[in-house]
Amino acid sequence: MAGEPDVAVIGGGPAGLMAAEILGGEGLAVALYDRMPTVGRKLLMAGRGGLNLTHGEPLARMLDRYGAARETLRPMLEAFDNAAVRAWAEGLGQPVFTGSSGRVFPRALKASPLLRAWLARLAERGVAIHTRHDWQGFGADGSLRFRLADGSEVLARPKATVLALGGASWPRLGADGGWVEPLRAVGIDVRDLVPANPGIDIAWSPGFVERFAGRPLKTVEVELDGDRQRGDLVLTAYGLEGGAIYTLGPAIRDVLARDGKATLNLDLRPDGDTESIAARLAKAFGKGRSRANALRALGLAPQAVAILREVPGGLPAEPLALAALLKAVPLEVTAQRSLARAISTAGGVAFDGLDKRLMLRDRPGVFVAGEMLDWEAPTGGYLLQACLATGHWAARGVSAFLAAQDNA
Repeated sequence: MAGEPDVAVIGGGPAGLMAAEILGGEGLAVALYDRMPTVGRKLLMAGRGGLNLTHGEPLARMLDRYGAARETLRPMLEAFDNAAVRAWAEGLGQPVFTGSSGRVFPRALKASPLLRAWLARLAERGVAIHTRHDWQGFGADGSLRFRLADGSEVLARPKATVLALGGASWPRLGADGGWVEPLRAVGIDVRDLVPANPGIDIAWSPGFVERFAGRPLKTVEVELDGDRQRGDLVLTAYGLEGGAIYTLGPAIRDVLARDGKATLNLDLRPDGDTESIAARLAKAFGKGRSRANALRALGLAPQAVAILREVPGGLPAEPLALAALLKAVPLEVTAQRSLARAISTAGGVAFDGLDKRLMLRDRPGVFVAGEMLDWEAPTGGYLLQACLATGHWAARGVSAFLAAQDNA
């Protein structure tokens, strides 16, 4: 390919766009390649829910959201933290605000204005964007192989490369995990890609699905093996979706792999204790109310009452037993939603095969960023935060690598 770039960035999601922005700002010739007709497609999809950029909590608490990758990601999140994300967005002309939950959003509550401003900045910095370039792996000489829409192939031979091809969730938006085999073919350790932040499958009765699919469950708690998560959930035809379910996702995945099923305990009244709820139920029963009407008198929505009826054996007649069920409704999870329907991806390029700059140890000059890396986090701003931070970190690594090459 004529006019070889200094740096190739492969992948037009948040991590790739951030890497391209930083490197273009340093005066390097940057070419960004993406297999789709336009870049930022998953970002635009995320923007339909308001575009949760990051979270406002202290960094020490935020780091805990990244589980086993906590200490590996620490320097990257310290170098480009939640304050840096807010400043970056506002520098693009997109003021932000922090919601009551601590989540940070652009005031526009959508992604398209931010993406337009971002692409304008890349253009100002001379970043060349090549769409419909599907990366096929490395050539025998280390070149980058791209297949074009017409089936032809082109090569690029940059001085350095940032791989930021995303995970494998929502493949129709561009990230399909097609990079896994090309990397494994050259000996790169890639952990199997599995769903992160997926919904769960529960065998609701047909009548329940017909009446209540799509309804919310407000302010509930879900417990698995002592880990309790609070939030709002959504009933679906296949089971449940929602932040509390997503946060428990890794634990649910482990239990399903071990036992073939997992039992969650759903607390429909997390702010009340069993005894006080039983006393209120007994009072309602004393007034001649049915069990269903007594539960509604507690403020339970019809869908919450219906969930209690999904438990084999029906509603207990004794107030204390009914209160105990309300505080711990057993829900048998048979599976998690598929990788293609999950919000994000776990697994990916193992950190053991990377140096501290995110460069592949066996491929000098090739860096990895974003969801391709082996980390996961719950929703709430943590996903986009880490994608931006690792893209920023990889770009700084590229700069150091190229400076060292020039001085060699």
